[in-house]
Amino acid sequence: MSTSLVRSRAIIAQALDRQRWQQIDAGAVLQEDGVIAAVGTYTDLRKRYPNTPVIGNGNEIMLPGFVNGHHHVGLTPVQLGSPDMPLELWFITRMVARNLNVYLDTLYSAFEMIASGITTVQHIHGWMPGTPNEVETKADQVIRAYEDIGMRVSYCYAVRDQNRLVYQADDAFVESLPKELQGPMQRWFARFKLGLDDAMGMFESMHARHNPKPRVKIQLAPANLHWCSDRALTALSQTSRKYKVPMHMHLLETAIQKEYASRRGGCTAVEYIDRFDMLGPHLTLGHGVWLSEKDVDRMAQAGACVCHNCSSNFRLRSGIAALNHFEAKGINTAIGLDEAGINDDRDMLQEMRLVLRAHRVPGIGDEVPTMAQVLRMATIGGARTTGFGEQIGTIAEGKAADLSLIDWEQISYPYLDVEMPLLDAVIQRAKTGGVRTVMCNGEVIYDNGRFTRVDRENALKTLHDELQHALSDDEVERRNLSKALLPHVKRFYTGYFDSAKHEPFYRQSSRI
Repeated sequence: MSTSLVRSRAIIAQALDRQRWQQIDAGAVLQEDGVIAAVGTYTDLRKRYPNTPVIGNGNEIMLPGFVNGHHHVGLTPVQLGSPDMPLELWFITRMVARNLNVYLDTLYSAFEMIASGITTVQHIHGWMPGTPNEVETKADQVIRAYEDIGMRVSYCYAVRDQNRLVYQADDAFVESLPKELQGPMQRWFARFKLGLDDAMGMFESMHARHNPKPRVKIQLAPANLHWCSDRALTALSQTSRKYKVPMHMHLLETAIQKEYASRRGGCTAVEYIDRFDMLGPHLTLGHGVWLSEKDVDRMAQAGACVCHNCSSNFRLRSGIAALNHFEAKGINTAIGLDEAGINDDRDMLQEMRLVLRAHRVPGIGDEVPTMAQVLRMATIGGARTTGFGEQIGTIAEGKAADLSLIDWEQISYPYLDVEMPLLDAVIQRAKTGGVRTVMCNGEVIYDNGRFTRVDRENALKTLHDELQHALSDDEVERRNLSKALLPHVKRFYTGYFDSAKHEPFYRQSSRI
């Protein structure tokens, strides 16, 4: 049996409500085989378990491992040549991405996540070229990277079976292009050979092979309304309920997506997917920037969740989600770093501060995000959107021993007023450089800057070296196609909607 006693200056075990959290000064946790067996003071637990190995020096703050509720890639779009721009145009620039070693690419972002205290990630695998067997092999490589480094992963493959580049049928889009672009565009579409039935078969295969593992869960991802036919929505909803697995769906990230739903169904996107019995605690909407007030009420009634991707919404000009209203309605919310945070990395400590401050509307009311709320979003709120559910997200007996220890001196030096609440100090001041220890399932996977299972320097050097060769022929063609397509796609969306009709919800209500 693997047993250890984890010591701290103080434990911040969980958020109790918007203003309060559970705190245990001079606290400690006894973990046995990856499960928290006891929580109390270090003095008491040390007396009871005198021979148990101790982790921590007693001058660190212990928190639950964070959950990155929405993640896609390792090397960021900027690193791969895709600058920030409005989402629908940004999709076109993403065509320039290199052919990557997905195992090493996944490790790259995992290093960054763990170093900021993240122990669980919701990995939403994007559209992958290749045959069904090739795609499933790459999916397995992604999961293997997380297994090797020791993180938890709730994995889903984003299913899309229509409108794969713009919000229009593929054939119609190809026909709208100049003759010289039609061939390259058709070749680009032809690279993707995984159909809807293949995707559902891949889910079943991966669920059978991976879901029983303690640090891996397999769930479902309808990519977005415009990417999913009615047949796909039906299959995904039914499969989610049959296998009792969550779904994570991008929805209403932009105003153009809101207009698409109106044109497709004469209703909102939430009303449309509600026709397929998709709403419920098992569904998380990624982004949800353009939800209407009626949509928010329906989400709250159904118990559905929202993953708030604050940095991404800023970077891609999508808007500001109505987080204060979600909170007022009791919707469970998570925090996602998406492709990358505001500093083009995966730093949950910084993302929490961004969420805290991005929604500070004028006034003296208490409707703005609080420290405890942001902690909850990054822990139990995120946990509830994954296949791990209530197993993670808090420090309590019976929960998984997923913990992080942050150096108190890094937070408090050279001075910190004694009356400053502990959680305020941690969220406002903790940096990745102060993260000393990260534990997942009772195992230390990060110790004073060193990853215990994987050689970071060797992995990154190998990734670097593999990308030093010249672009392949298909990479060159995609790069040229992306540049040539951009003005045509921009024209497609110009005038797509009358902006006066689509005032964002965060401007419609002073409560937000």
